[in-house]
Amino acid sequence: MDTTSVKLDLQLRYRLIEIIALWEGRLTTNHLCQAFGIGRQQASKDINHYLREFAQGGLEYDRSLKGYKPTPSFRPQFCEGHAHEYLQLLDRHDDLGGVLSFLSLKLGGTEVLDVPSRHVDPQVVRTLVQAAREGLAVEVHYDSLSSEAPADDPTRLIHPHTLVFNGIRWHVRAWCEKNQGFRDFVISRFRGPASLDDSRPRIQKTDDEAWHQSVTCTLIPNPRLSPRQQKVIAKDNGMDLDTLSLPLSVPKALLPYYLKRMDVAHPYNPQLEDFYQQVVVQEAEQAKFT
Repeated sequence: MDTTSVKLDLQLRYRLIEIIALWEGRLTTNHLCQAFGIGRQQASKDINHYLREFAQGGLEYDRSLKGYKPTPSFRPQFCEGHAHEYLQLLDRHDDLGGVLSFLSLKLGGTEVLDVPSRHVDPQVVRTLVQAAREGLAVEVHYDSLSSEAPADDPTRLIHPHTLVFNGIRWHVRAWCEKNQGFRDFVISRFRGPASLDDSRPRIQKTDDEAWHQSVTCTLIPNPRLSPRQQKVIAKDNGMDLDTLSLPLSVPKALLPYYLKRMDVAHPYNPQLEDFYQQVVVQEAEQAKFT
């Protein structure tokens, strides 16, 4: 069947079917029910129709998983099969615009700039998701920038608990056996295959103190800018126009990503012109977050 002849609402559902199956490795009727507010009977009907008309043996039911999993012959037809589709789905699951973006709808007079898609192995992502869901460890190769060569750091054993999008790229928050601490691992730097390890003592998400500890940070326009410039910057960044400030309360583990996403000059660089350091952390708090 020609995919272009499929009605819009079904294209959205089939796209979700493919993304979930490819990147999570387990598709159930609940995925459709929760995403589109439909009943289980309708969700089952949609899955069966997709299997019959488009799957061509690409999905099979696994009784142990109680869901459908992709086979080696799986070839998506309603999505591109890129990691950013799944990761953006996680980021926008409560946003109608995120659902509509599944179809890459183009509107006149608008343009969205996306960073180039980084190569991510679906098998690695499926393993990370399953490990986080079930509290298991994962053994995987990781290209660390701190290592001189891959041979210096061949494998990592990690306990993932959350996938995080920092506005530019995705990483996984996990306990690292090598460093004996929680670390952020850039997902595009994993080299498959990844394998689950259920023999290790479980590391709980609640053990990640930096994840659960909130810190407060006050952002202000660079005081060295002119008063007019400071007001413009304050308005641009949603600051209180009376105090010219924006307090943030975020998990300690995520603070560096918040600052980077808001293009905050931190720490302040006196060698750089003030015009290029428009938003800074309030001076009284600089040392606290350096």
